[in-house]
Amino acid sequence: MYGRPRNDPLFGPPVSNASTDAERAQAKVRPCSTSRTPNRWPGRCAPRCRSAASISPHSTCLELVARQFGFSDWNVLSARLEEREATSVTPLTLPKDWFVVGSVGDTTHRLGLDPDRPGAALIESIVARGQGKDLTGLIAVLMQSIGAQDFLGQRLRLTAELKVEDADAATLWMRVDGYERRGLSFDNMMERQTDGPLKGTANWTRRSIVLDVPEQAASLHYGFFLKGYGRVWARNVRIEAVGGEIPVTMTRLGETGDVSRMPRRPANLDFCER
Repeated sequence: MYGRPRNDPLFGPPVSNASTDAERAQAKVRPCSTSRTPNRWPGRCAPRCRSAASISPHSTCLELVARQFGFSDWNVLSARLEEREATSVTPLTLPKDWFVVGSVGDTTHRLGLDPDRPGAALIESIVARGQGKDLTGLIAVLMQSIGAQDFLGQRLRLTAELKVEDADAATLWMRVDGYERRGLSFDNMMERQTDGPLKGTANWTRRSIVLDVPEQAASLHYGFFLKGYGRVWARNVRIEAVGGEIPVTMTRLGETGDVSRMPRRPANLDFCER
């Protein structure tokens, strides 16, 4: 039937009575109203009753719903709902001695310890591709910063195992800074032709960076990051001194930070402390 069902949980109790129903049946006219029916449920509006020939297609109904909520069209409302869902995602616990940087927020990414993989940290985007905020090119970083005084004159190698799922790009990175806010060396593997960043979906893969720490170095900065969409896990992070026979991977200038506030040694590289 095309009329409103009795005691419908969405539209409320019927507005017709027995006499009007009988009159309509005698006139062989289906129930129809030219005005909206008052509603008991806030945020919902009862649609006009209409004949089968006048029922709007699904897409038109979605546009009407969007306008009722004050949006120009359904696409805008859908994007807003996606952002609302993202805010309800449970945040991850940050591992001790690690912190988050990058052009991201709680409505775009989750960063921290993966409760399903002990000993692994996770960075993941929580906005679906093509919906809500465009994450293309945005970087989410989990990192540490330490003083360089205990490593002066050494060649250091940063290694870790990475695992990715539907990732635009994910990688390790490391930077050595001087006291005058001038970077001494840097590598994030993004420009490598081989053994570079992981993309798409891949199982645990070892990656490494090798940089010199000159006598004028002030601080070290390192970690892993996700660029764009997807997921990346990291585990078995390690920093060690290596001999001169191991070549450095890349150098370039950058900037540094406040060295006096940085710890002197790496910590919690196995992500076991909270």
